[in-house]
Amino acid sequence: MVTDKPPTLDAMMTPDDITAAQADAARWRYGFLVVVTGIIAVLVAFGAAVFATGEFAALFAGVAGVVGTIIGAYFGVQAGQSGKARVEAELAKSQEMVVRLAAYVGTENAPKVIHEVLGRRRS
Repeated sequence: MVTDKPPTLDAMMTPDDITAAQADAARWRYGFLVVVTGIIAVLVAFGAAVFATGEFAALFAGVAGVVGTIIGAYFGVQAGQSGKARVEAELAKSQEMVVRLAAYVGTENAPKVIHEVLGRRRS
């Protein structure tokens, strides 16, 4: 089994987490601003409708549904995007590690290492 690892391998595999965190923060910030703007617009329309018609209860039910839908969609999309970004980052790290380790092992040792790590190949 190949156990010696070049000392620079760990140094080369440092992820760029700062950029990912900044992109995630920007997505949350701008998404939040859009949601707040949408809720304010709905509440202004609600206030105008209540003022014009005098109906409060029926209009409030509609507003509550719309606001709940907007907020639920916002957090659903954010959670989905966050999970997708995390999986893509892990996939990129794994792919980089595979390429680097394959280059380190070389073609002459590859069958032996694959056999030791994955076991005998089934045809």
